[in-house]
Amino acid sequence: MRTLGNILWFILGGAIMGLGWWFAGLIAFITIVGIPWGRSCFVIGMFSFFPFGQEAIDREELTQRGDLGTGSLGCLGNVLWFVFLGWWLALGHLVSAIALFITIIGIPFGIQHLKLAGVALSPVGKTIVSKEVAAAARMHNATSAVTKMREK
Repeated sequence: MRTLGNILWFILGGAIMGLGWWFAGLIAFITIVGIPWGRSCFVIGMFSFFPFGQEAIDREELTQRGDLGTGSLGCLGNVLWFVFLGWWLALGHLVSAIALFITIIGIPFGIQHLKLAGVALSPVGKTIVSKEVAAAARMHNATSAVTKMREK
């Protein structure tokens, strides 16, 4: 089912938004300073081409430890990203979502565009993993939280 969803997604607009992400990545690479954002654009662009079966998750939630992108520098990186490129990509995903919602049958694809719009607003500190890995990380975090609460 994921394969069918990804094929339909790619044909019905995913390719355009994926190319938009890659274009943003090229712009970031040209600036030299934006190379870290450019690399992320290509990763998220692949996610935008074939999103079904994958999920964007915070790296801190996945690894249970902070890093450069999940701290205050990551927040600054997200602000810079939003100002220069993020809102354009988010707007593209939002327009695509609205167009798909109008068709009724495209609602699942519209929901996916809204998820990608959220990623477009603040991609720093996120990573793309399979849905199963994301669910396992959340389950592990929940188990750890319950254990800590019981110890108190």
